[in-house]
Amino acid sequence: MIQRYDFAPLDGITKAVYRRVWSRYFGGADRLFIPYFSPAKEHLLAKRERVELLPENNPDAVLVPQVMANRAGDLLWAAETVRDMGYTELNLNAGCPSGTVAAKGKGAGLLARPEALEAMLEGACGKLCLPLSVKARVGFASPDEFPRLLEIFNRYPLKSLILHPRVRKDKYSGTLYYDAFELALKESKNPVEYNGDLRTEGEIAGFAARFPDAHAVMIGRGAVADPALFRKLKGGAAASRGELREFTAALFDAYTRFYDGQTGLAARRMREVWFYLIHLFDDNRRLNKDMRRFRTATEYRAAEDAIFRELPLRTDSSGDLV
Repeated sequence: MIQRYDFAPLDGITKAVYRRVWSRYFGGADRLFIPYFSPAKEHLLAKRERVELLPENNPDAVLVPQVMANRAGDLLWAAETVRDMGYTELNLNAGCPSGTVAAKGKGAGLLARPEALEAMLEGACGKLCLPLSVKARVGFASPDEFPRLLEIFNRYPLKSLILHPRVRKDKYSGTLYYDAFELALKESKNPVEYNGDLRTEGEIAGFAARFPDAHAVMIGRGAVADPALFRKLKGGAAASRGELREFTAALFDAYTRFYDGQTGLAARRMREVWFYLIHLFDDNRRLNKDMRRFRTATEYRAAEDAIFRELPLRTDSSGDLV
């Protein structure tokens, strides 16, 4: 039975500006995960990372920072840093499929070298000042790697093991290896949470029926495509056209302030949001082209106005959210 719904970290989208505005208009997630920061050799936060993490820049919600690390010392420093900001949990990213990230042995790259993953957890877990959760895939090149990875995770007390049941090369499409997730539910010594391709109430109900022992799910792309999804999962209303219009206007204004009045930069951020949000509207192909190709903030506003004016609003998102 699903007892917790978490908002996944989407780098470039679910940052502080988005989290504040989304929480004001919709909310409903039990926890919001902050997109990863990566410790520098000097163990100093970059300005943009500090902006993301400072409590005063975040909504009044349960937040979990995520770190991209592959060394015990970096993991320990990250935990101390976020603890001093008031956070009560740290999440390790062992799933990012980016080629440049993986080449550094981070993100999903950690899974290609199980001995390095084990060395980091062995060196850190007994010394961490905060509970650690891990967000991982079920393998680097093949799901056949997962039993070995699960054996490693089982040696350490984790707050939770959050699994996206794909391998690195699949990124966010292709086969979902549900057998690996089922193995985790049966044999993990840590609580297991599911992440991957959940977009609608119906899909989540179907998942819960298939895996009745699953206690939590993490939703990312589906929640950006349907900002009211978490609210609906807790018995609330679907997003109305007027509510969505107010939300996107407030979000554009917030981005404009963040970028010191540079509306062009704000519009480009909105393009990333609309890449997903367009799936909450029927017959969107023609107007989606305008949203993807605009050059100025004025053209962005015109594209958005046309979407709200001309396209039927769905109650659930649809289509490919990759």
